[in-house]
Amino acid sequence: MEPTLITWVLVIWGAITLAPLTAVQLALLLSPHSARSKEWVIGKGEDWRDKTHFRFALGAAWADWLVAVPLFVAGVVGAFLGETWGYVLFGVAGAISLYINIILWFMEKEYVYPSRGPLKYFTYYWGFFVYWGVLALAYSVLRVSGIEL
Repeated sequence: MEPTLITWVLVIWGAITLAPLTAVQLALLLSPHSARSKEWVIGKGEDWRDKTHFRFALGAAWADWLVAVPLFVAGVVGAFLGETWGYVLFGVAGAISLYINIILWFMEKEYVYPSRGPLKYFTYYWGFFVYWGVLALAYSVLRVSGIEL
């Protein structure tokens, strides 16, 4: 079960998509009430809509750093080693990305979409996480099923 070109593309795309997010989340975890964290997470000059908005962002940052990031890293390592468990973990990381961004579609669209516009919203602010999640999950299921692409 050697990694293919598709494995490399999905890993690179995932790393490019997830790296800025995890950096912003790390800033939020290290200094949750700082101006820099607020600017990076919700925008320059913006404030949290309410305590729930802040708590959700902080909880998502903890969840990503404790669950999603380790699954992604372990999945990448396992996939590059050609191990089935690597593709399973990589697929789980994709499923988490898909899952949380379906929630964010309903929670954040009314705030993020108008301020960023359709191009940015359907690419980096929401789209890439969904597209990558679907493809990583589907590809992992195919690889674990023995289908080589």
